[in-house]
Amino acid sequence: MLANTSQLILRNLADLTGKVLFVEPEADQLPRQLNSLEAASCYTTDAAVQSQWQQAGATVYFAATPQFTEQFDTAVLFYPKSKEQLVGTLQLLNGALKTDANIFMVGDNKGGIKSLVNHAEKLGLHAHKLDNAKHCLWFSLTGDLTALPARTLSEFSLTLSNKPLKVCSLPGVFNHGKLDVGTALLLQHLSHISDGRVLDFACGAGIIGAFLKQQAPAIELYCSDISMLAVEATNATLAANNLSGNVIAADGLPTEPASFKHIVSNPPFHTGIKTDYSISEAFIAQSASRLQKGGTLTLVANNHLAYLQLLEQAFGSVKVLAKAHGFVVYQTVKS
Repeated sequence: MLANTSQLILRNLADLTGKVLFVEPEADQLPRQLNSLEAASCYTTDAAVQSQWQQAGATVYFAATPQFTEQFDTAVLFYPKSKEQLVGTLQLLNGALKTDANIFMVGDNKGGIKSLVNHAEKLGLHAHKLDNAKHCLWFSLTGDLTALPARTLSEFSLTLSNKPLKVCSLPGVFNHGKLDVGTALLLQHLSHISDGRVLDFACGAGIIGAFLKQQAPAIELYCSDISMLAVEATNATLAANNLSGNVIAADGLPTEPASFKHIVSNPPFHTGIKTDYSISEAFIAQSASRLQKGGTLTLVANNHLAYLQLLEQAFGSVKVLAKAHGFVVYQTVKS
């Protein structure tokens, strides 16, 4: 399967010359469709994308801050959900592009790319629309990338259970710059966690994991996220609060350790801009197989999502711990 953005790229392959770097592409079959290119590489912060491109035999730069080992003639950027993230990504490409390199950008109309012309102008760049198909747009981008500001961690402070907590975050990371309502509700219902191996799944900026370690120092904390940006942010959050934990980039539950006493999450339900229940289905099924007997899965979700049925299918019995502000906190126990 190919995302609409990837289909638009294939329609414009003639624009791509020399060594081509694809930047933050979709997790689809695109790398297997690029045989006509001289050389195709990928820069991504997404573990699922990394896997797709590595399986296709491409060179993959998988890091929050990549160390490029070559220079490229062409770059193709996928427009991110976070406009702020785009600035940092463009700045990272400075040393990776030849002086006469061509830069293209593709994005879904529903993902905000219609505003690219104005956005680019504010950055001192120029965006020129080249194609419009599959409900997506294809632009060329010109201008001086060296003038763009480098991406930096931002920090904000919370008081949770009467204790101060510093949170470090990056654009594009969940809970960037603020604590979301769902996570705030979830944090009120985690007093049952006092020891054992604990996983904060889809950790984002690391708020849940840091809170748990702060409240229950005896736990062995693991945090995981599909995004290397989240891994960097969570590591920074733990360090800022003098807390220890293992932070892992993984598509789904990390393969190690083999089991957990508790799993806690405000799980994602989007792939890009589309609602995707397959993420939650896989997460819940994996949790059921990886929890120790008597262990718990506690998660928060928007109340319009069909999590109750998914949890009942995987665990049988499900408790609703709280409902507020359009969110529900669910808890299950591994029998």
